[in-house]
Amino acid sequence: MIVLGAVALMCGCGQSDPADRPHDGAREPVSHKSIEEVLAENTSEWMAIPGVIGTGIGEFDGKPCIKVLVVQASDSLSQRIPKDVEGYLVRIEVTGEIRAH
Repeated sequence: MIVLGAVALMCGCGQSDPADRPHDGAREPVSHKSIEEVLAENTSEWMAIPGVIGTGIGEFDGKPCIKVLVVQASDSLSQRIPKDVEGYLVRIEVTGEIRAH
């Protein structure tokens, strides 16, 4: 399993695929956890979902967000990955397959 945090950190959440779910307004975090802690607590669960190839932290509308990188958009993925976790917006980004050269 490869977590592509570095790739996600380099990309803004606002640059995601048009197939992504629409932004419905991120809430302020409802816990005192940092986005890094929330990401670390959820990455293993998301990486276990077929089609998910990475997670990371990005930015949307000037606020930090969690990115879940997927090979291909699907209704199944949209239903399994929450729109927000503990007040942090979660964005699905379609990257296609990523292979080492």
